[in-house]
Amino acid sequence: MSDIETRRFAAHGLTLVGDVGGPEGAPVVVLLHGGGQTRHSWAGTMQRLIAQGYRVINLDARGHGESDWAPNGSYRLSDMAQDLRMVLDTVDRPIALVGASMGGMTAFHAIGSSDRPIADALVMVDIVLKPAEAGAKRIQAFMRAYPDGFASVEEAADAVSTYYPERPRPKDVSGLRKNLRLREDGRFRWHWDPRILDMGQRAEPPGPFETLAMLASKVTLPTLLVRGGKSDIVDDAGVAEMVRLVPQTEIFDVPGAGHMVAGDMNDPFSAGMIAFLERHLPTGG
Repeated sequence: MSDIETRRFAAHGLTLVGDVGGPEGAPVVVLLHGGGQTRHSWAGTMQRLIAQGYRVINLDARGHGESDWAPNGSYRLSDMAQDLRMVLDTVDRPIALVGASMGGMTAFHAIGSSDRPIADALVMVDIVLKPAEAGAKRIQAFMRAYPDGFASVEEAADAVSTYYPERPRPKDVSGLRKNLRLREDGRFRWHWDPRILDMGQRAEPPGPFETLAMLASKVTLPTLLVRGGKSDIVDDAGVAEMVRLVPQTEIFDVPGAGHMVAGDMNDPFSAGMIAFLERHLPTGG
């Protein structure tokens, strides 16, 4: 297995940070995390993909993790899609895009709004073109909570456990430190730019999901929808709408997982995703 190195990518006037590993010349898989997450949410999945023989780019989105915050506070899907296209310009196809929630929306928008093919397979992880409203509001409420931050990493871990009681609270919470930044006032705050939450309120119609639906006819590449069995974001109606608008979509359920599918049940998630990728971007691994 090749070493993983951290690289910087020029994207739309910003610098994005990503981890890169796997054999050069192999099919490329680009991992795109969800809103409020970092590239570290894909750590286990990245190792599995590299072991299978894929070249992997695991990115922090603008405003997240170690990537730059947008000076003008612009976090529209079109901005993130343009960032992604600029990263893709640095690698050769075949390329698969694997996106969780916001990352899936970014990948879908980039594919649907491009004037040429930019990828060869798409994996949407627990996100559809019409998500369940209650689940979406729950995520927004959590991201808007705790504007004054936390006194300690343990306090942040308690907040996560309250939001996501299905996942056992780890005894060692030090891993959460990657998602926090110690600010000048001595308190820990989430790593992401809080202005991300303002974009939805400032956006003119159509909204992001309406835009994705309008682009759906241009998304004709092999597509896999991975659904967490306990997800409050993807329901049966959302799956039906996805299949109606993107009829080549295959469905893979991970019964024990919630919205954070890769973090909840990484082994079955990775196995199902790799099986799909091997059919469309085989490595021989």
